[in-house]
Amino acid sequence: MSEARNRWIIKIVLVLAIFAFIGVSMLPIIEALSNGQGSPLNSATAQSKSSVSNQKSKLANEIQGLELVLQREPNNQATLRSLLERQLQLLQLGEGNLQGIIETLEKLAKLNPEQTKYSVLLAQAKQQANDKEGAAQTYRSILETKPGNLEALQGMVMLLLEQKRPEAAIGLLEDTLSKATQANKIEPGSVDIVAVQVLLGNVHASQKRYGKALAAYDMAIKNNKQDFRPVLAKAMLLKEEGKIDEAKPLFTTAANLAPAQYKDEINRQAATSKSSQEKE
Repeated sequence: MSEARNRWIIKIVLVLAIFAFIGVSMLPIIEALSNGQGSPLNSATAQSKSSVSNQKSKLANEIQGLELVLQREPNNQATLRSLLERQLQLLQLGEGNLQGIIETLEKLAKLNPEQTKYSVLLAQAKQQANDKEGAAQTYRSILETKPGNLEALQGMVMLLLEQKRPEAAIGLLEDTLSKATQANKIEPGSVDIVAVQVLLGNVHASQKRYGKALAAYDMAIKNNKQDFRPVLAKAMLLKEEGKIDEAKPLFTTAANLAPAQYKDEINRQAATSKSSQEKE
């Protein structure tokens, strides 16, 4: 498989993992960081230029007003969250800047040290701004106190892969797994072992180590036969390898195991496999 197709596998599996790990509330922020640098979103491009311009102007004015409030009340979290929301909206329209978002997230993360979501988003923003070291330091600070934090693990793994350090990513995940049982005794459920095994399989797949990837997925399936994620990951990998007959029953199993909100996407992936085979 080509390098582009390998990246596609990882992207799809990680996107589905994000749904399961993080929750819907954080997705708009992730999407803004992914889509904001460059062209506006499709919904914006469908509007007239004047409408988009008016929306940008309105957001800029609201941001200015919120910043004035923060000059008087720098720790007003409701205002900080409103500011972040508008900064992200402006970024989605192709304007604004990541530095302002980073500054807002830094304040929210400092004010909410117990809520790792702000630190994770801060790391993502730094990563998007090409501050790789700053992103890594933020991810590490989360993992020092919460080694099983899946958002931070995912972010750190993707950062290491971007830096062409797959062995470091594998080492991080294997170390997390080696300590998972003890960590879960101390704090039950603090490490999602199946999820970490899926991430480990994803890293092996990204390096074309398909045997090791499948072994990681199989171990995850063995650990929890009711979890759809490793079954789906294995099906996706087999599909990309062209092993449609082997992938098909796994897609069916994954769809049966998955919560309702994921079934349609899994079935679409399975249908794509079937249609591709029929064309051949």
